[in-house]
Amino acid sequence: MRLDFSQEMRLEQRMKLAPRMIQSMEILQLPILALEERIEQELEINPVLEVRDGAADGDAPQAKVEEAPTTTEENRDLTISEDKDKAEDFQRLDNVASAWDDYFSRGQRSGFRRGSGERDRKLDAMMNTPARDVNLHEYLTFQMILTEAEGPVRDACEGIIAFLGEDGYLRSSLEEVIEASPDDPKPSIEDAEEALRIVQSLDPPGVGARDLRECLLLQLAARSSEPSLEEALVRDHLKDIEQNRYPVIAKALNCTLDEVKDAVAKVAKLSPRPGGAIGGEIVPYISPDVVVEYDGEQDDYTVRLTNGHSTSLYISGLYRRMLRSGRLDENTRGFIQDNIRSARWLIESIEQRRNTLFRVVSAVMSHQRDFLENGPKHLRPLPMSLIADELGIHRGTVSRAASEKHVQTPRGIVPLRAFFSGGTDSDGGGVSWDGIKAKIQEIIGKEDKRKPLSDDEIVKKLADEGITLARRTVTKYRKTLGVASMRRRKEF
Repeated sequence: MRLDFSQEMRLEQRMKLAPRMIQSMEILQLPILALEERIEQELEINPVLEVRDGAADGDAPQAKVEEAPTTTEENRDLTISEDKDKAEDFQRLDNVASAWDDYFSRGQRSGFRRGSGERDRKLDAMMNTPARDVNLHEYLTFQMILTEAEGPVRDACEGIIAFLGEDGYLRSSLEEVIEASPDDPKPSIEDAEEALRIVQSLDPPGVGARDLRECLLLQLAARSSEPSLEEALVRDHLKDIEQNRYPVIAKALNCTLDEVKDAVAKVAKLSPRPGGAIGGEIVPYISPDVVVEYDGEQDDYTVRLTNGHSTSLYISGLYRRMLRSGRLDENTRGFIQDNIRSARWLIESIEQRRNTLFRVVSAVMSHQRDFLENGPKHLRPLPMSLIADELGIHRGTVSRAASEKHVQTPRGIVPLRAFFSGGTDSDGGGVSWDGIKAKIQEIIGKEDKRKPLSDDEIVKKLADEGITLARRTVTKYRKTLGVASMRRRKEF
């Protein structure tokens, strides 16, 4: 085995991304709420970065690197004049002290933060955050306090509650519940059956059921103890309801079609997921990054960015003056310079994000004006590469600009990515896949419910509008829309 050193020349190409470029791409990809959070984090760790007072979404000045105003009375350097009359200087000192006393008293009362002169938004958010919802298991355990179950039966009740899914169903057998019990001796099967009856009597009705049929029957029993047509439907004819076989049900139960339809309507109001009513998931709040509005005077649509506080950032003039003073040691000077550099990169990245997002959305809306005026079925096919070529930027930049962004339009809040889709040709031009889905939904919505359209008939109606599609494609899109087949849509 031979070990030695050698030199060689090799020609190769590598792509290296500078930290500044990486940060710029990350900022571009962030939606407005995530960007606000990123800014808050930077404000916490970077002392030279501050927020301008009173900046609003629509009227916020453009973000740029600048010093804080230094001509105001508070920012003027405190120096004692060399003449004998020092009354004015001492008066200034008095005024500054009073101003800071007022600042700190306001901060203690209402949560003002450093350098911003505004309310602490993090504190406000925490105070306005709703308390955590009680989940299903906690809700049922609390009700158990009011029951008379004791000993092994109570232990079995707690075991059953622990095995319930978030939807309220018990998908494990009673034997598995008993086996998992930590108690010694373990509950018997009779104790478990009694415990299941107790759990199924708790609120919400239907909890503890082992299948859909039992769930619906428990809810009907909670409403009335008398036998009913709804109970017979659920017990013996769930499959017939699913297949829309109302005449078969009417013949089997010796009742009229109208009675069957009324009973089915009542069953439809029952909950197939009773546990979902307790401690449901919080729906995330969507804040649009861009607002598109119609300008009647110009007869055109205008694009406006919702910037939040991203355009009200500046680098504190205090730290700039400290650098110019020349009285800092090497470590302090390096610390301030690093933070100023970091703040400048952030501000420039945010400004680049604003410009790119504005250009991309403006270009998209110029292609999708039919959507703005006539709705989703008029969406046009629009590849990202087309917008990238028009703006002279990379396709990946367009993709990052569209990532997780939402646009508020006259047609509602729409994900920006929804405007980029493939499609097919029609007599009036291209139609996007989302536009075709909207047309299928419209055709089915206008059909005669007593004689619903088959997929082949929907294909013919689309062809009448100049859109050629295969039947299997229509079937796929119908299922994607959650629309039942012709047989199940029929009304009697």
